[in-house]
Amino acid sequence: QVQLVESGGGLVQTGGSLRLSCVASGSARGINNMGWYRQAPGKQRELVATISSGGYTDLADSVKGRFSISRDNAKNTVYLRMNSLKPEDSAVYYCNADSVFYTDAGTPYVYWGQGTQVTVSS
Repeated sequence: QVQLVESGGGLVQTGGSLRLSCVASGSARGINNMGWYRQAPGKQRELVATISSGGYTDLADSVKGRFSISRDNAKNTVYLRMNSLKPEDSAVYYCNADSVFYTDAGTPYVYWGQGTQVTVSS
């Protein structure tokens, strides 16, 4: 089992910055890809950014140029640096990780954090 714990959320003004962190514990050696999702009230959870174990990154179009994702494999930690924040970035941000190990159904184990609230005031 893998536990993911996020931190770094909070209230910030438009144009401000935040850095989210997510630390993986437990069977963290099996972690492959990590990422961040967000969910605003009344909306579906959406992908924000992902990073592979080798450091390949992908970001949603809505955050390109403003957000960046990085990871420290030695610390089992993934970061999301958010700059030039906008009110529409307000959401609960969830850390996500998948495993190199697969379930009996042939899909990788997937883990979620409990979420951290980001609120951007206008």
